[in-house]
Amino acid sequence: MRYLDPKADLTFKRVFGEHPDLVMSFLNALLPLSPGQEVTEIEYLPVELVPDNPLRKNSIVDVRCRDNQGRIFLVEMQMIWSSEFKQRVLFNASKAYVRQLDTGENYELLQPVYSLILVNDIFELDLDDEFYHYYRLVHTEHTEKVIEGLHLVFVELPKFTPQNYSEKKMQVLWLRYLTEINERTREVPKEFLANPELKKAVKALEESAFTDAQLAGYEKFWDIISVEKTLFSSAERRGMRKGLEEGIKEGIKEGKKEVARSLKMAGIPTAIIMESTGLSEIEIEDL
Repeated sequence: MRYLDPKADLTFKRVFGEHPDLVMSFLNALLPLSPGQEVTEIEYLPVELVPDNPLRKNSIVDVRCRDNQGRIFLVEMQMIWSSEFKQRVLFNASKAYVRQLDTGENYELLQPVYSLILVNDIFELDLDDEFYHYYRLVHTEHTEKVIEGLHLVFVELPKFTPQNYSEKKMQVLWLRYLTEINERTREVPKEFLANPELKKAVKALEESAFTDAQLAGYEKFWDIISVEKTLFSSAERRGMRKGLEEGIKEGIKEGKKEVARSLKMAGIPTAIIMESTGLSEIEIEDL
Protein backbone atom coordinates (compact mmCIF):
# COMPACT_ATOMS: atom_id res chain seq x y z
CA MET A 1 0.00 0.00 0.00
CA ARG A 2 1.30 3.46 -0.94
CA TYR A 3 0.36 6.50 1.14
CA LEU A 4 0.47 10.22 0.45
CA ASP A 5 1.91 12.91 2.73
CA PRO A 6 -0.84 14.51 4.90
CA LYS A 7 0.83 17.93 4.79
CA ALA A 8 -0.03 18.57 1.13
CA ASP A 9 -3.00 20.73 0.11
CA LEU A 10 -4.99 17.79 -1.30
CA THR A 11 -4.47 15.42 1.61
CA PHE A 12 -4.67 17.92 4.48
CA LYS A 13 -8.05 19.13 3.27
CA ARG A 14 -9.22 15.56 2.61
CA VAL A 15 -8.43 14.50 6.16
CA PHE A 16 -9.30 17.61 8.19
CA GLY A 17 -11.64 19.42 5.83
CA GLU A 18 -14.02 16.53 5.11
CA HIS A 19 -14.12 14.60 8.38
CA PRO A 20 -15.54 16.59 11.34
CA ASP A 21 -14.65 13.84 13.80
CA LEU A 22 -10.99 13.93 12.78
CA VAL A 23 -10.59 17.69 12.94
CA MET A 24 -12.33 17.70 16.36
CA SER A 25 -9.91 15.07 17.64
CA PHE A 26 -7.02 17.05 16.20
CA LEU A 27 -8.14 20.32 17.80
CA ASN A 28 -8.71 18.70 21.20
CA ALA A 29 -5.24 17.14 21.05
CA LEU A 30 -3.31 20.22 19.91
CA LEU A 31 -5.10 23.20 21.44
CA PRO A 32 -4.72 24.38 25.07
CA LEU A 33 -8.37 23.74 25.98
CA SER A 34 -9.37 23.46 29.64
CA PRO A 35 -11.09 20.27 30.89
CA GLY A 36 -14.75 20.42 29.98
CA GLN A 37 -14.04 22.84 27.10
CA GLU A 38 -13.30 20.20 24.47
CA VAL A 39 -14.74 20.57 20.97
CA THR A 40 -17.74 18.26 20.60
CA GLU A 41 -19.44 19.51 17.43
CA ILE A 42 -18.29 21.63 14.49
CA GLU A 43 -19.46 23.14 11.24
CA TYR A 44 -17.06 24.06 8.44
CA LEU A 45 -16.71 27.69 7.37
CA PRO A 46 -15.72 28.98 3.92
CA VAL A 47 -11.96 29.21 3.39
CA GLU A 48 -10.57 32.56 2.27
CA LEU A 49 -8.00 31.88 -0.42
CA VAL A 50 -6.36 35.29 -0.72
CA PRO A 51 -2.57 34.92 -1.16
CA ASP A 52 -0.75 37.63 0.77
CA ASN A 53 2.57 37.06 -0.96
CA PRO A 54 2.94 35.78 -4.54
CA LEU A 55 6.25 34.15 -3.63
CA ARG A 56 4.55 31.81 -1.16
CA LYS A 57 0.98 31.72 -2.45
CA ASN A 58 0.92 27.91 -2.56
CA SER A 59 2.56 27.29 0.82
CA ILE A 60 -0.61 27.88 2.83
CA VAL A 61 -3.23 25.19 3.46
CA ASP A 62 -6.06 25.93 5.86
CA VAL A 63 -9.32 24.60 7.30
CA ARG A 64 -11.82 26.82 9.15
CA CYS A 65 -14.62 25.68 11.44
CA ARG A 66 -16.89 26.77 14.31
CA ASP A 67 -18.13 24.67 17.21
CA ASN A 68 -21.53 24.61 18.90
CA GLN A 69 -20.33 27.21 21.46
CA GLY A 70 -19.55 29.66 18.67
CA ARG A 71 -15.77 29.40 19.03
CA ILE A 72 -13.89 29.72 15.74
CA PHE A 73 -10.95 27.50 14.82
CA LEU A 74 -8.46 28.29 12.06
CA VAL A 75 -6.17 25.37 11.21
CA GLU A 76 -3.29 26.04 8.87
CA MET A 77 -0.43 24.03 7.42
CA GLN A 78 2.44 26.43 6.68
CA MET A 79 5.01 24.90 4.37
CA ILE A 80 7.50 27.80 4.23
CA TRP A 81 8.21 30.21 7.09
CA SER A 82 9.25 33.84 7.12
CA SER A 83 9.16 36.49 9.84
CA GLU A 84 6.01 38.29 8.67
CA PHE A 85 3.82 35.19 9.10
CA LYS A 86 3.23 35.85 12.80
CA GLN A 87 1.70 39.19 11.91
CA ARG A 88 -0.38 37.61 9.15
CA VAL A 89 -1.68 34.97 11.56
CA LEU A 90 -2.56 37.66 14.10
CA PHE A 91 -4.29 39.70 11.38
CA ASN A 92 -6.38 36.76 10.15
CA ALA A 93 -7.36 35.72 13.67
CA SER A 94 -8.29 39.30 14.54
CA LYS A 95 -10.34 39.59 11.37
CA ALA A 96 -12.23 36.40 12.22
CA TYR A 97 -12.82 37.74 15.74
CA VAL A 98 -14.20 41.09 14.55
CA ARG A 99 -16.44 39.56 11.89
CA GLN A 100 -18.50 37.77 14.52
CA LEU A 101 -20.47 40.96 15.24
CA ASP A 102 -22.59 43.20 13.09
CA THR A 103 -22.70 46.93 13.84
CA GLY A 104 -24.48 47.65 17.11
CA GLU A 105 -24.36 44.11 18.50
CA ASN A 106 -23.23 43.38 22.06
CA TYR A 107 -19.52 42.65 22.56
CA GLU A 108 -20.48 39.92 25.03
CA LEU A 109 -21.52 37.82 22.04
CA LEU A 110 -17.90 37.54 20.91
CA GLN A 111 -16.41 34.06 21.21
CA PRO A 112 -12.71 33.12 21.23
CA VAL A 113 -10.79 32.50 18.02
CA TYR A 114 -8.15 29.75 18.05
CA SER A 115 -5.54 29.79 15.30
CA LEU A 116 -3.51 26.58 15.04
CA ILE A 117 -0.50 26.92 12.75
CA LEU A 118 1.45 23.79 11.83
CA VAL A 119 4.81 24.86 10.43
CA ASN A 120 6.87 22.49 8.30
CA ASP A 121 9.94 24.56 9.11
CA ILE A 122 11.95 25.84 12.09
CA PHE A 123 11.60 29.51 13.02
CA GLU A 124 12.49 29.71 16.74
CA LEU A 125 16.17 28.88 16.37
CA ASP A 126 17.07 29.88 19.93
CA LEU A 127 14.48 27.52 21.46
CA ASP A 128 16.10 24.20 20.60
CA ASP A 129 13.79 21.81 22.45
CA GLU A 130 10.51 23.73 22.21
CA PHE A 131 8.25 22.94 19.26
CA TYR A 132 4.95 24.20 20.75
CA HIS A 133 4.39 27.96 21.10
CA TYR A 134 1.19 29.38 22.61
CA TYR A 135 0.40 33.12 22.47
CA ARG A 136 -2.49 35.00 24.11
CA LEU A 137 -3.15 38.38 25.79
CA VAL A 138 -1.93 38.24 29.39
CA HIS A 139 -0.96 40.73 32.09
CA THR A 140 2.84 41.07 32.02
CA GLU A 141 3.19 40.82 35.80
CA HIS A 142 0.14 38.74 36.73
CA THR A 143 -0.08 36.09 34.05
CA GLU A 144 -3.21 34.58 35.59
CA LYS A 145 -5.08 37.68 34.37
CA VAL A 146 -6.05 37.11 30.74
CA ILE A 147 -8.04 39.04 28.14
CA GLU A 148 -9.99 36.34 26.33
CA GLY A 149 -10.32 36.51 22.58
CA LEU A 150 -7.33 35.41 20.54
CA HIS A 151 -5.34 32.21 20.99
CA LEU A 152 -2.42 31.58 18.62
CA VAL A 153 -0.62 28.24 18.62
CA PHE A 154 2.43 27.56 16.43
CA VAL A 155 3.85 24.05 16.11
CA GLU A 156 7.31 23.52 14.56
CA LEU A 157 6.95 20.04 13.08
CA PRO A 158 10.67 19.41 12.38
CA LYS A 159 11.45 19.86 16.09
CA PHE A 160 8.89 17.32 17.26
CA THR A 161 10.34 14.14 18.79
CA PRO A 162 7.73 11.70 20.21
CA GLN A 163 10.09 10.21 22.79
CA ASN A 164 9.94 13.37 24.89
CA TYR A 165 6.18 13.90 24.99
CA SER A 166 4.61 10.53 25.79
CA GLU A 167 2.32 12.03 28.44
CA LYS A 168 0.08 13.60 25.76
CA LYS A 169 -0.96 10.50 23.85
CA MET A 170 -3.30 11.96 21.22
CA GLN A 171 -1.10 14.98 20.60
CA VAL A 172 1.85 12.69 20.00
CA LEU A 173 -0.13 10.40 17.70
CA TRP A 174 -1.40 13.28 15.55
CA LEU A 175 2.03 14.90 15.30
CA ARG A 176 3.58 11.55 14.43
CA TYR A 177 0.91 11.15 11.77
CA LEU A 178 1.91 14.48 10.20
CA THR A 179 5.64 13.82 10.39
CA GLU A 180 5.94 10.07 9.74
CA ILE A 181 3.38 9.16 7.08
CA ASN A 182 4.45 9.86 3.50
CA GLU A 183 5.23 8.17 0.17
CA ARG A 184 8.04 6.17 1.79
CA THR A 185 5.71 4.56 4.36
CA ARG A 186 5.38 0.84 3.76
CA GLU A 187 4.18 -0.26 7.19
CA VAL A 188 1.83 1.85 9.30
CA PRO A 189 2.79 1.99 13.01
CA LYS A 190 0.58 -0.32 15.07
CA GLU A 191 -0.24 2.56 17.42
CA PHE A 192 -2.03 4.28 14.55
CA LEU A 193 -4.06 1.23 13.60
CA ALA A 194 -5.07 0.67 17.23
CA ASN A 195 -6.66 4.12 17.42
CA PRO A 196 -9.95 4.48 15.45
CA GLU A 197 -9.35 8.13 14.54
CA LEU A 198 -5.76 7.66 13.43
CA LYS A 199 -6.68 4.50 11.53
CA LYS A 200 -9.35 6.44 9.63
CA ALA A 201 -6.90 9.30 8.98
CA VAL A 202 -4.30 6.89 7.60
CA LYS A 203 -6.84 5.20 5.34
CA ALA A 204 -7.74 8.63 3.91
CA LEU A 205 -4.14 8.88 2.67
CA GLU A 206 -4.16 5.67 0.64
CA GLU A 207 -3.12 6.44 -2.91
CA SER A 208 -5.94 4.31 -4.28
CA ALA A 209 -8.47 6.76 -2.75
CA PHE A 210 -7.46 9.50 -5.21
CA THR A 211 -8.08 9.97 -8.93
CA ASP A 212 -5.27 10.31 -11.46
CA ALA A 213 -6.03 14.03 -11.78
CA GLN A 214 -5.82 14.48 -8.00
CA LEU A 215 -2.52 12.61 -7.87
CA ALA A 216 -1.16 14.84 -10.62
CA GLY A 217 -2.22 17.88 -8.59
CA TYR A 218 -0.55 16.38 -5.52
CA GLU A 219 2.75 16.01 -7.36
CA LYS A 220 2.45 19.52 -8.75
CA PHE A 221 1.91 20.88 -5.21
CA TRP A 222 5.26 19.49 -4.04
CA ASP A 223 7.00 20.73 -7.20
CA ILE A 224 5.66 24.24 -6.53
CA ILE A 225 6.70 24.11 -2.88
CA SER A 226 10.21 23.09 -3.96
CA VAL A 227 10.36 26.03 -6.38
CA GLU A 228 9.01 28.45 -3.77
CA LYS A 229 11.60 27.31 -1.23
CA THR A 230 14.33 27.89 -3.79
CA LEU A 231 13.00 31.33 -4.69
CA PHE A 232 12.53 32.31 -1.07
CA SER A 233 16.03 31.14 -0.11
CA SER A 234 17.48 33.03 -3.06
CA ALA A 235 15.59 36.21 -2.10
CA GLU A 236 16.70 35.81 1.51
CA ARG A 237 20.35 35.42 0.46
CA ARG A 238 20.10 38.51 -1.76
CA GLY A 239 18.63 40.45 1.15
CA MET A 240 21.42 39.32 3.49
CA ARG A 241 24.06 40.19 0.90
CA LYS A 242 22.52 43.63 0.37
CA GLY A 243 22.40 44.22 4.10
CA LEU A 244 26.05 43.20 4.45
CA GLU A 245 27.09 45.50 1.61
CA GLU A 246 25.16 48.41 3.11
CA GLY A 247 26.66 47.67 6.52
CA ILE A 248 30.17 47.74 5.08
CA LYS A 249 29.48 51.03 3.29
CA GLU A 250 28.10 52.54 6.46
CA GLY A 251 31.12 51.34 8.42
CA ILE A 252 33.52 52.89 5.93
CA LYS A 253 31.65 56.18 6.05
CA GLU A 254 31.70 56.22 9.86
CA GLY A 255 35.44 55.55 9.73
CA LYS A 256 35.95 58.52 7.41
CA LYS A 257 33.94 60.70 9.79
CA GLU A 258 36.18 59.70 12.69
CA VAL A 259 39.28 60.62 10.69
CA ALA A 260 37.71 63.92 9.63
CA ARG A 261 36.73 64.70 13.22
CA SER A 262 40.32 64.15 14.39
CA LEU A 263 41.71 66.31 11.57
CA LYS A 264 39.22 69.05 12.33
CA MET A 265 40.19 69.06 16.01
CA ALA A 266 43.82 69.34 14.93
CA GLY A 267 43.00 72.51 12.99
CA ILE A 268 43.43 71.05 9.49
CA PRO A 269 41.68 73.18 6.83
CA THR A 270 38.32 71.89 5.63
CA ALA A 271 39.46 71.72 2.00
CA ILE A 272 42.26 69.32 2.92
CA ILE A 273 39.89 67.19 5.06
CA MET A 274 37.47 67.03 2.13
CA GLU A 275 40.23 65.86 -0.19
CA SER A 276 41.52 63.31 2.31
CA THR A 277 38.18 61.73 3.31
CA GLY A 278 35.83 62.37 0.40
CA LEU A 279 33.26 63.91 2.75
CA SER A 280 31.35 67.02 1.79
CA GLU A 281 31.86 70.41 3.41
CA ILE A 282 28.46 70.17 5.10
CA GLU A 283 29.22 66.70 6.54
CA ILE A 284 32.50 68.02 7.96
CA GLU A 285 30.85 71.12 9.43
CA ASP A 286 28.27 68.92 11.17
CA LEU A 287 30.96 66.88 12.97
